[in-house]
Amino acid sequence: MVGWVFAQHVDFSNKALSVWRATEYDVRDDKASMASTTEEVVRRHVRCFFEGDLEGVVSDYSADAVLFTPNGPLKGHGPIREFFRALIKEFGQPGTTFSMQQQSIDGDFAYALWSAETADNIYAMATDTHVVRDGKIVAQSFAGQITSKR
Repeated sequence: MVGWVFAQHVDFSNKALSVWRATEYDVRDDKASMASTTEEVVRRHVRCFFEGDLEGVVSDYSADAVLFTPNGPLKGHGPIREFFRALIKEFGQPGTTFSMQQQSIDGDFAYALWSAETADNIYAMATDTHVVRDGKIVAQSFAGQITSKR
């Protein structure tokens, strides 16, 4: 089992990438390389998200992947792309903060516990669980305590 903790508080007004590089979580991997282990897939996935690379995020999923959300499951690249398009836009706003409390990997499974605040929402607590097979995310669940600021 592999586990690591990210910086406790990240301010996105200065692009998070410099903060990620300062942690155990090395984000310098080449985007074009095929990620094969769960850790590599998750590493690339997180990096692409915080860089605002929508197609990079979507490419981490298998064509028939399912993402379970509080609003119901999303299946396939199209619905998953639209979900992340909205999240990348929200998290890319000035003043967004993000705090990773825990991330663990065991075989094909990855788990993250985090919180964040954007201009639109307070994510008091959120979790992501990924299932990775053959270098692709085949299933993910996302849940959180989200309060709208609007």
